[in-house]
Amino acid sequence: MNDFRMVLKIISRNLFLITVAFLLVMIVALIYSDPLSPFIYSSFITLTLGTLLHLAARRKQNTLSLQRKTAYLTVTLSWISISVVGSLPYLFSGAIPNPVDAFFESVSGFTTTGASILTDIEVLPKSILFWRSFTHWIGGIGIIVLVILIMPALQIGGYHLFTLESSMQDKIQPKIRAVGNRILFIYVGLTFAEIVLLMLGKMNLFESVCHAFGTVATGGFSPKNTSIAGYSPYIQYVVMIFMFLAGTNFVVHYYLFKRKFNKVASNEEFRFYAIVVFATGLLVAAVLFFKAGLPFEQSIRDGYFQVISIITCTGFATSDYLLWPVTGWAIIFFAMFFGGSTGSTAGGIKMARHLIVFKNLKMVIQKMLSPYVVKSMKLNDRVISDDANHSILSFIMLYAIVFVTGSLLMMFLGSDWATSASAVATCMAGIGPGIGTIGPASNFAHLPETAKMLLTFFMVLGRLEIYTVLILFTRNYWLK
Repeated sequence: MNDFRMVLKIISRNLFLITVAFLLVMIVALIYSDPLSPFIYSSFITLTLGTLLHLAARRKQNTLSLQRKTAYLTVTLSWISISVVGSLPYLFSGAIPNPVDAFFESVSGFTTTGASILTDIEVLPKSILFWRSFTHWIGGIGIIVLVILIMPALQIGGYHLFTLESSMQDKIQPKIRAVGNRILFIYVGLTFAEIVLLMLGKMNLFESVCHAFGTVATGGFSPKNTSIAGYSPYIQYVVMIFMFLAGTNFVVHYYLFKRKFNKVASNEEFRFYAIVVFATGLLVAAVLFFKAGLPFEQSIRDGYFQVISIITCTGFATSDYLLWPVTGWAIIFFAMFFGGSTGSTAGGIKMARHLIVFKNLKMVIQKMLSPYVVKSMKLNDRVISDDANHSILSFIMLYAIVFVTGSLLMMFLGSDWATSASAVATCMAGIGPGIGTIGPASNFAHLPETAKMLLTFFMVLGRLEIYTVLILFTRNYWLK
């Protein structure tokens, strides 16, 4: 009963926060003379639900604490509950009258996926477009808090190695509240900086805010049908830089802010992330220059923009990569499995896990050459225990199994193999566009409702690192 009360208490607080978010969007509605009723109705329903859950969770004695087992259920239900109420403005405004479509768009927003069922974005009211991008920003800060403060304690997918040991023990701040405050400061600072730079490129304030929300949260929702394609090269370079920064571990941002450049330079995951982005972008740019015949600067800009967008799981687009030579979009597809850095808003498998795989391969080769050599595996000068190593490798195998299973289910529901595979890959990684019939110039509107609901499940599953959700479906979880 105490565990149940704790779940209700946290969900009620999340609903109160969403209520405040609705009230903030009303200001935008007033500015652009949009109807207030969608957000009035939504805030009333959300506030009522939050109040009822808060009253149900009340207890006169003893402070309730979040137990590890309860946390799995709480995290999953929190993301689902805010997605459900987040779909209300779409329904009440008539922007997305279908409940399944509205839920899909809401889940895509809060999980920072960026997959959309909207065929004409620019006809929507400004307040709805703002709310759509705002869900990214809310979900992005939620993910940062989750992977830096919560997942390490739960030891989900090896995060206790990447975040708790690397960040907390490096004395960023000994207190969790202080760490959270600094993370929020960096998050807001990046958002504000991008807004200013975009406005300097002659993008208006509204579009600058929406694009900054989508960039810093690595979400990808744009208030424009053509995403970033219609803007100047300056705008595209600004967005490109901030996508890269958003895909960087926020611990690295803290070290940059404190001018501890040696800490940044010695961070193995950051170096690996930068090398992968540079090499992959260069490869795609070469394909565009030599095979597609694009001008040199455009090849560099288009190649690196799409690569950074996909690797950081943002999903913004400046061109339709399905029109590129096969080699180009094939690289883009494989890049969907890279992911950004741990402790960032990016999704996917994450760079640190890929780095661990390479370290394992290196160790296997070393032992084949020198069978009696005893050598421990390290990341950022910290020894990786066998348990942590197995956890990371198991996560990657589980990710592959879930991807294949999801792809087969999508094919069973009627999609072709390219659409099926890329839809599951892009939703699990939180990217947005894929290949096949869901490329950057298309959307998810044509998929059947069963497929959309399946993909919303994969959005939540991938965003919460798989284990958090799948553990709820095991028999042992529900046993005392």
